[in-house]
Amino acid sequence: MNNELQVRQHNAITTARYEYSELQLDIFLYLLSMLRKDKTDGVYEIVVKDLSAMTSKEYKYGYLRKATEEMGSRMFEISTAKSLKQLWMFQRVEYMIGEGRIEIEFANPIKPYLFDLKDNFTSFQLYAALRLGSKYAKRIYALCSQWKDKGQTQTFSLDEFKKMLSLLDDKGNEQYKPISMFKKFVLDESVKQINRHTDLEIGYTLQKRGRSFNSVTFTVKAQPLAVVLPLKDGPIKAGVAPVGVSDAQHQNARLLLEKWNIKRADVVNQIMNSADLVQEVNKFAYELQTGKVKVEKNVAGYLLTRLGLKEPKGKEKTTK
Repeated sequence: MNNELQVRQHNAITTARYEYSELQLDIFLYLLSMLRKDKTDGVYEIVVKDLSAMTSKEYKYGYLRKATEEMGSRMFEISTAKSLKQLWMFQRVEYMIGEGRIEIEFANPIKPYLFDLKDNFTSFQLYAALRLGSKYAKRIYALCSQWKDKGQTQTFSLDEFKKMLSLLDDKGNEQYKPISMFKKFVLDESVKQINRHTDLEIGYTLQKRGRSFNSVTFTVKAQPLAVVLPLKDGPIKAGVAPVGVSDAQHQNARLLLEKWNIKRADVVNQIMNSADLVQEVNKFAYELQTGKVKVEKNVAGYLLTRLGLKEPKGKEKTTK
């Protein structure tokens, strides 16, 4: 499994009005992670076992067929300065019997929003998005990722936000109309899942006009991934990470050192400039999260000793 795959999604899609189920969003996000600019007219393929490995979910063909059938009839409504566009995703979906794979071609009108991203896109972690169990959490995670360098999102009117999530239609039909239900089932549940499973830590503030809440703003900051899986080596950007680790691993190691209050410049630089030490920091985080290693106190001291950067003063209590 590879949890460093990035999804790059056009900002117009991030904020579009559309309604996909959790399964449909898994399919959609997985497809987005595979897009290539030199393959705009090509056929894309989902290997079902690979999707299952990424999400730890079992996918039956009957459910997948129903999901893609409904995706074919559900539109993306995109607002521009001059128009309101209604777009559909697929030109063709073909299930290859006995092969465990699905072939997909995209409809031409939506391709500019899939391939012609330029600087107008939101980038987020595929693995993190797929781990979220709520369709609202997946949408809010993508939305907050668009603002992760700003510290908070724009302020959305509640009607605008609910329409984006297909909770409110133009006729006034509304799901979770009581604010207590909207907070419980949409906002609070999404915040809990995003903070537990992704590289973002978010919160929200509801604003009132008079006696009623009328808008929402999200705060956003980076955090280490809740579970950091050992990764295979990937392509490296010059000047970002040492040869042998991915940019995602490198960034996550830096966040982990901050989390564990390891701040001495010489120590941090030594770790961040060594592929082996960066890999070991990520591996240690994974072992802590999964319970393979338990450290009762002084996580930083134990890690530095494990990395060979600190002389052991006595054995920490650990279990493996």
